[in-house]
Amino acid sequence: MRGVAAAPEGLAGPEWVELVSAGADAELVRALTAWRAELAGADDGLDVVPAPPDRLAALRAELKRRGIDGFVVPRADEHQGEYVPRRAQRLAWLTGFSGSAGLAIVLADRAAIFIDGRYTLAVRSQVDTAAFVPHQIPEDSPEAWIADNLPKGGKLGFDPRLQTVDGHERFTRACARAGGSFVPVESNPIDAVWRGRPPAPLAPVLPHPVEFTGETSEAKRARVGAIVTAKGADVALITAPDSIAWLLNVRGGDVPRTPFALGFALLHGDGHVDLYMDRRKLPDRTVAWLGNAVTLAPPDDLGSALDTLGAQAKRVLIEGATAPHWAATRLQAAGASLVRDADPVALPKACKNAVELGGVRAAHHRDGAAVSRFLAWLARESAGGTLREIAASDRLQALRQETGKLRDLSFDTISGAGPNGAIVHYRASPETERTLLPGSLYLVDSGGQYRDGTTDITRTVAIGTPSPEMRDRFTRVLKGHISLATARFPAGTTGSQLDALARYSLWQVGLDYDHGTGHGVGAYLSVHEGPHRISKVANNVALQPGMIVSNEPGYYKTDAYGIRIENLVAVREAAIDGADRRYLEFETLTLAPIDLACVEPGLLTEAERQWLNAYHQRVRETIGPDVDEVTRAWLAEATRAI
Repeated sequence: MRGVAAAPEGLAGPEWVELVSAGADAELVRALTAWRAELAGADDGLDVVPAPPDRLAALRAELKRRGIDGFVVPRADEHQGEYVPRRAQRLAWLTGFSGSAGLAIVLADRAAIFIDGRYTLAVRSQVDTAAFVPHQIPEDSPEAWIADNLPKGGKLGFDPRLQTVDGHERFTRACARAGGSFVPVESNPIDAVWRGRPPAPLAPVLPHPVEFTGETSEAKRARVGAIVTAKGADVALITAPDSIAWLLNVRGGDVPRTPFALGFALLHGDGHVDLYMDRRKLPDRTVAWLGNAVTLAPPDDLGSALDTLGAQAKRVLIEGATAPHWAATRLQAAGASLVRDADPVALPKACKNAVELGGVRAAHHRDGAAVSRFLAWLARESAGGTLREIAASDRLQALRQETGKLRDLSFDTISGAGPNGAIVHYRASPETERTLLPGSLYLVDSGGQYRDGTTDITRTVAIGTPSPEMRDRFTRVLKGHISLATARFPAGTTGSQLDALARYSLWQVGLDYDHGTGHGVGAYLSVHEGPHRISKVANNVALQPGMIVSNEPGYYKTDAYGIRIENLVAVREAAIDGADRRYLEFETLTLAPIDLACVEPGLLTEAERQWLNAYHQRVRETIGPDVDEVTRAWLAEATRAI
């Protein structure tokens, strides 16, 4: 469209065009334009890796001025989400670490950064490890470090808006073991020393029609309100933006890659919602869409609303793992009773209805055609030995955009050649990218956000001829993938109980991987969604029909190569003759070839070989009609029976 301003950061192009072309409120467009201009002019320092040492020095000086001996710097914002706006990326600003999960603790004479197994390599390339000593969770816990390092009588500060109720309890005990205390601060000391800190996001909030959701917001609110009442509460504090987006059938663009708007909500047992969100983000048509049963208020009014609930002696449901400490403290101080339980929206949101599943299947069909076109292109372009990681990921994004349906990527594409593929959450940059060289493996993990669904797929591709070791490791990962894809299990089974199926073949030769095997996925929402998962880490949420989860075992040889094979699957009922109880199974949603050049057929059982052949036949028959003739010819060979 001619004359449309460029989209603000965090707001995908189609939404911006849709907003402006629909004749949105002039005030909203002015606010968005001003926000965009402020973002463009800000020098926030987030792209400097590692972070300059003067930032740590400035923080320590600020802590000393306030009489605090240390400070906890979480990766999360006040909503505890994976993706946060640039304004809230305090850990990245202080350390240079850009991973999706992490924590730093700064004392006067030492500092530590805590990451999980996905980031053991990345943290050493992004962070000055002389200033911030890396520790891997769960082997090393922040609580143990605090108990060992906080000086006796020391005050460890925390931002009560960023610290969860559960986290506060753990860190309070750790400080007590050290003979110190865990103390809240009135304002975040990093904000006091961060020059050029970006403004708060102001992406518009738009309706998400029932043709995609399959259920009205009114019906959802009544259903979840009844859950709140059944748990013995009068009202629930909803802090997760994706829960609010699902509940109200709206989508936003306040953070990269995930279409939600930042805000808080109070869901009453009768289904009424008090929504605390910047009114400038809400066009008039969205306000009308929300209806009279949703009351709008500024975010700053949430505190007084909590006071009112306390004065009325209300029972308020909060999730300890995500609710901010300040809210729980304020509720209790005002006289409210806390009901500690899971976010009541999370489970209903995870169990997709028939309309949502239909949309997700359509999104995977479309996405699979784009990925197959990319893999065919890759086979041609990588032969010359000059293709590099960024050019490859750019081509994949362009092919998704050619569908005309892409709203955004669902996460930053992981495009890792050779040794970079061994970095689980690697992100290519001009300084780190490698060439896809013959005899190496190339790992690409990517996904798209479409209005009808969210995708996530990983393929590992041989560039030239893979070594026997590569083929062995790849096939063992594939065996684990097939074992999980074909699993049948009784209702009530959790993902943690299935995790070993994906690792068994690797375990037999002394190998493993340090990430979970599967994460939940939303429907045009978060690519990482709870409450279910498939992981070694204990999870008590049973898999239920309609849940979408990834199937992504892997293997990573440091400084050599990485292997991961990822499809998304949906939980469904299983029909088993003679079954003594209800059973479930997985429907594979992802449609794209698995590289046969990396497969060692002799390691596959007959059943595994049949699964692979049947999967490839389905890919060929489903995707074939939707790709160009050159890709179709490549696809026939790439999906041949073995």
